Amino acid sequence: MPRLHYGQTVIEWQFQADASLKRHYVTVERGRPVLLRGPLVDASEQEALVRQRARWIREKLAQVNKPRAEGAVVTGSRLRYCGRSYFTEVRHVPGLAMPRLAFTASRFVVECSEGALVAPEVVEQLLEGFYRERAEAKLPSRVRHWERETGLKSAGARIRQFQSRWASCDAKNILQFHPRVMELAVTVQDYIIIHELCHTVEKNHTKAFWLLLSRTMPGWQQLHETLERAAFGDAI
Repeated sequence: MPRLHYGQTVIEWQFQADASLKRHYVTVERGRPVLLRGPLVDASEQEALVRQRARWIREKLAQVNKPRAEGAVVTGSRLRYCGRSYFTEVRHVPGLAMPRLAFTASRFVVECSEGALVAPEVVEQLLEGFYRERAEAKLPSRVRHWERETGLKSAGARIRQFQSRWASCDAKNILQFHPRVMELAVTVQDYIIIHELCHTVEKNHTKAFWLLLSRTMPGWQQLHETLERAAFGDAI
């Protein structure tokens, strides 16, 4: 497997040729080599592409490979929604068949039959369902709002579980969003929506695309940097 040294970090990568892509994408996931996808290039060109993104890759590797918290979720734990971290209350409900999660204006409430704590993987599943529900309820109306504001038109909005990206615009101009978009601040959600709306005109990240995005959303760069600090790949 090819590798390069960037400071004290060793970056190993796998290359996946994909003729349908016009540019190269880098994805960083926990416990896996870096994935480089895009048009076919030789080994030296692959290394040059990885080296161009080496600083970003090093930061992402440090994030995604942090030791996972072993502790269960208890009253006082914090869960994220729309860019904020909310107090979480765990309630013991004897005889409850399945754990459940609710959200008020100020806190999450997790109910379970086991006691005063919940395993992290259980809460993760509950949150996934919560994010999907909120995304289906809120994102389509935000898309319609930004269509009116920008004059750009999509063919609709859907919620989809991507492996390593926040959103996409398909060949039919249908916008698709990962449920975890709902973790992010509303301003960052809006940036993702506008970014994908610009893809209804310019499918690839060309100079024309970035010019269109700059005209449509001046100052997008700061929001893009915020998004890049997340643990998904570097493409949306």
